[in-house]
Amino acid sequence: MRIIRYIDIQNQKLLAAVTNENKAFDLPFDNFLSLIEHAQQQGKTALQVVSDIVSENKNEQQLEQLTLTTPIDAPEVWAAGVTYEKSKEARNYEATQGKLDSKTFYDKVYDAERPEIFLKSTAARTVGPNDPVYLRSDSNWQIPEPELGLVIDSEGTVLGYIAGNDMSCRDIEGENPLYLPQAKVWKNSCSIGPAILLADAVENPYELEITCRIFRNEEKFFEGNAKVSQLKRKLDELVSFLTRDNEIFDGTVLLTGTCVVPPNDFTLAHNDRIEIEIPGIGVLNNPVMAQKTAVVSGN
Repeated sequence: MRIIRYIDIQNQKLLAAVTNENKAFDLPFDNFLSLIEHAQQQGKTALQVVSDIVSENKNEQQLEQLTLTTPIDAPEVWAAGVTYEKSKEARNYEATQGKLDSKTFYDKVYDAERPEIFLKSTAARTVGPNDPVYLRSDSNWQIPEPELGLVIDSEGTVLGYIAGNDMSCRDIEGENPLYLPQAKVWKNSCSIGPAILLADAVENPYELEITCRIFRNEEKFFEGNAKVSQLKRKLDELVSFLTRDNEIFDGTVLLTGTCVVPPNDFTLAHNDRIEIEIPGIGVLNNPVMAQKTAVVSGN
């Protein structure tokens, strides 16, 4: 069972549950965290609460007919880096200008006890399904990073799973690792969605598969996939380091790293389109826009 939010004809954001048959049923909660709080008060799991509501609700809608938005207003989105071998190789390529046999600090991070974790986005910088992600104007080498996201509460409990796009500037990060915040954080540089797959509905998250597709002129330019089981670290290990001596807010999202990297000679362009698919969660679709173009079109 997965949870979405959609925008109705009154421009209100409504919470709904979606079944495996893509049938959507409205839920009587203001937001995802209200659902979690209600379940805790009832001594039930969120999955039990939602299943009970859906079984009694006869007013179904078709998912494809709804205008989706972010399923949660995550107060912060954090991200883990160099958690897959493919990611380590890509970071080394950036840092050494293509000398793949060179060892760098990324090898140390990959093998170290402490993972790389950084603040990726805030609610104001995060977009949802079908919203544009922006290109950074001072970068010439930009890619999406498709990732499994963990929706957690302030104690670090995993409430659900979500797809995320950790947009990245490979040239800026490769120039100097101290430029990481600029390589990762700018307007519309992060997207999450299209749904939250309830944690209670997932027996083994390591069996989830992530697929990324990039379209140019609506023709598929790139496709790659990976399984979460390729992750070197454990999900609870990443959460543990994030919450250590840190104040985390209910509804925080932790992106767990990427294992799908486009070819080294590829960079995103204006009017490209990105799809990130995780079965059980859905397809996170985002068009790509150059920031200057986006500003002009908004006037």
